This record gives sequence, structure tokens and C-alpha cells, in this order.
Amino acid sequence: MSETKKYTLEEVKEHNNGNSLWLVIHDKVYDVTKFIDEHPGGEEVLLEQAGKDGSESFEDVGHSSDARELMEDYFIGELVDADKGKSSFKPVFSSSSESSDDKPTSIWSWLFPVGVALLVALAYRYYLTSS
Repeated sequence: MSETKKYTLEEVKEHNNGNSLWLVIHDKVYDVTKFIDEHPGGEEVLLEQAGKDGSESFEDVGHSSDARELMEDYFIGELVDADKGKSSFKPVFSSSSESSDDKPTSIWSWLFPVGVALLVALAYRYYLTSS
């Protein structure tokens, strides 16, 4: 069994065009040069992320499980430990407990539907009393 090759972010940055296109997704390095013409989102999307950490863009699009499996064909290695986690991407769902910054969002997740239901009830009542 061979050991996984390690790359620095500097090495990845050198592969930033259509002739040699590498990108990082979740600290893993992919050579997607041969995939440029096949990418469903078009080559521009890949060229925009060339030589960079594309984790956030990858997750924003919401790739399918098939797309995630296809990535394995282009996997060439991992980032060196010193460069891992340097991206600004933070997963939306984590196993850690909810931070205090997330609490207003959870309040709005139930408060908004309750408010809409109240407005609908008031409009219905107004409709019944006016007819």
C-alpha cells in the first residue's frame, strides 16, 4: 500500500490554468485538468478555483453523492499538515455544540413560521367578518 503524497499550498498554486489545474477540497488535492471539458458547471467554474482551496464553493453548490464519488478519480494527495485548515471555509454542520452566535438563527427558524401563521389567521378572520 502506497503512502499518500503530500503537497503544500504553494505547490498547488502553481497549477492554476487549463494546462494544469489543481484544487484543494477539504484539505485533499485534486488534479482536475482532464475534467475541465466534462464539468457540468463549465470550465470557468474550475478555472476560477484553480490553484486554490475550493471547499467553500464546492459546498455552496451542493454537489451530489455521484459528484463526490467522481472526485476520487482525480485525487492526487493531501495538503501537508502545516497547510491543513488554512482555508476560511467552516462546515455548516459540525459535531460541536451550538455556539451562542447560532441561537438567533434557531429562534428565527420557529418564530418566522409562527408569525406567518398568525398573519394568515388574521387575514382569514378579517375575510369572514367582512363577508
